[in-house]
Amino acid sequence: MTEPSVRSELDASAGRRGADGVIAPSAPGLDALMPPQMAQKASDVGVAKAGMSPLRTFMLAVLAGAFIGLGAMFATTVVAGASGSIPFGVTRLLAGLVFCLGLILVVVAGAELFTGNNLISIAWAERKVSNAAILRNWAIVYAGNLVGALATVLLVFAGGQYEFGDGAVGSSALTIADAKATLGFGQAVALGIMCNALVCLAIWLTYSARSVTDKVVAIIFPITAFVAAGFEHSVANMFFLPMGVLVREQGSDEFFEASGASAADYADVTWANVIVDNLLPVTIGNVIGGSVMVGLVYWLVYVRTRS
Repeated sequence: MTEPSVRSELDASAGRRGADGVIAPSAPGLDALMPPQMAQKASDVGVAKAGMSPLRTFMLAVLAGAFIGLGAMFATTVVAGASGSIPFGVTRLLAGLVFCLGLILVVVAGAELFTGNNLISIAWAERKVSNAAILRNWAIVYAGNLVGALATVLLVFAGGQYEFGDGAVGSSALTIADAKATLGFGQAVALGIMCNALVCLAIWLTYSARSVTDKVVAIIFPITAFVAAGFEHSVANMFFLPMGVLVREQGSDEFFEASGASAADYADVTWANVIVDNLLPVTIGNVIGGSVMVGLVYWLVYVRTRS
């Protein structure tokens, strides 16, 4: 989240840039910010994020992990039992639409999300944020996101939500986790790149927003697209994969009887595969997609070349 102390800077960034390169504040209006102004706002936000205290950063990151976990839980529930009855594309579209809940909560309610914070690369490229500051932010936020997502997994599992629909929800969780755990390393990196390019484009678009409605609309299509296309999001996978592992290893006998699923059918859904075969390569891909393909590209276009 943006520190209150820099809100005036962000308000000033909504002004117009003069011939001398100085941004002059403009009167409040309803017009969306233009890309050059969005770049300045992204830079200011990056400075504010990197300058937050570690404790506040971590607490907001825990919230973001929980928010994304709620979106993932929503998507898992919506696609439960849909196999064969609804076309694949329609199922993925529905999953993407409801998953948007996660990023909407992050942006509107306020939280720190690792994938979105890859846009701090804009402020870093401007030399407003040091190497140590950006890496510290990413590390703290990643850890907080993991804690929040795992806490959500534990609560959802403890509530027996995976048994709903005669075990359809749990079967959906297992199927999703199995597909993610069996990706090749290079494939996971590529899918991670594409995912966070879309996530950071969604965040980038919200920098143009003047209202909550603007932000929500800006988020929906990029996020729906990445989920529908099957791209890989590291923080979402902090929910999807552990949930699958817990259902496979700790699921009740009643669940397996009702669903017809078998733990042996999902042998690849293990903690080792969660970390090595998915989270590691997907995280690498997310950093490339967000910080380079979106952050540094827009820095080059609207900041580096403005002189």
